Amino acid sequence: MEKLKLDAKKRTLSGRKVKRLRKGGILPANLYGKKIESQSIEVDLSKFTKTFKAAGETNIVELDLEGKAIPTLVHNIQYDPISDVPLHADFLQVNLKEKVVARIPVETVGESPAEKQGLGTVVVYKNEIEVEAFPQDLLDKVEIDLKDLQNVDDTVYIKDLKIDKNKIEVKDDGDLIVVKVEASVKEEAPVVEKTEEVVPGVIEGKTEAPQVEEAPKPQE
Repeated sequence: MEKLKLDAKKRTLSGRKVKRLRKGGILPANLYGKKIESQSIEVDLSKFTKTFKAAGETNIVELDLEGKAIPTLVHNIQYDPISDVPLHADFLQVNLKEKVVARIPVETVGESPAEKQGLGTVVVYKNEIEVEAFPQDLLDKVEIDLKDLQNVDDTVYIKDLKIDKNKIEVKDDGDLIVVKVEASVKEEAPVVEKTEEVVPGVIEGKTEAPQVEEAPKPQE
């Protein structure tokens, strides 16, 4: 991948005053790392959006902070709940000679024969996995080809993912399910209970003789 760069400046505004920056197309951000103090910075919002689309959270973004090149990973983006526009971002400074822990997205491609035939439904249990690696060895994503899921109960575990174990250590339990074909649930017709019609004068299958009122006796 082409080296990704992004210009940054030290930020002096904080708190509610950062609204001024956002109105001007500037994204407030923080730069932090193991051996540095957290710094308030700002970047151009449109350039950040374009860069992050290419980098995600697993590719190195080289920040040019007032003439100093700093290798970073983008972390913890906060979005506006209505417009979905970034409101704030964190940049983690990394040492290319030290391993980092990151989360890699898991994506499915293709179509499962089992699902295509209506035998079952593909259920994704995990959308990302946690790994440890040198920053330059991190993957953009891990893909799972659904064409290999041909039968109900076919399962892909974390240990089955196609990852170079020599470069990337998966931190999650290898026996955790990532994707599985679950059997389709057939809807059963509701059971209607038959109720016996109660007929007056009928008791337990026997017909009760109707009672006839006696005529009053004439008074003497």
